[in-house]
Amino acid sequence: MWKVLISLAVALLVGWLALVVALLLIRPKGNIVRESLRILPDLIRLLKDLATDRTQPKTVRIRLGLLMAYLAFPIDLIPDFIPVLGYADDAIIVIAVLRSVVRRAGIDQVRAHWTGTGDGFNALCRAAGLAGRPAGDLAQPPS
Repeated sequence: MWKVLISLAVALLVGWLALVVALLLIRPKGNIVRESLRILPDLIRLLKDLATDRTQPKTVRIRLGLLMAYLAFPIDLIPDFIPVLGYADDAIIVIAVLRSVVRRAGIDQVRAHWTGTGDGFNALCRAAGLAGRPAGDLAQPPS
């Protein structure tokens, strides 16, 4: 019995450490996390609007629903006392899910649901890894 419990504890620890390493590897460089926090209200509206849009692929809506459930859950995967990742884990996970949503749904769908400013949309595109697109293509979203 003890061997099973110890094995389970070791497996959970290894899985958690693998998650920490994965988050370190996919975390955005520079001030992207800070920019993401600045556009948070618009980002939450965007996530809700995309998740409830029946024209979106089901996989996109499921990803966004799971993301919103994770964000609403009061316990973080990485506790806040851990340096660097403690406070940034939510932003990193949002960015990772947003990247997958943009790849699946397309930037035009994201732009159509964006209610914030053009600068906020540019920050969102940088966070989602779309900085290579021409600046004119990322300008003010259609109204």
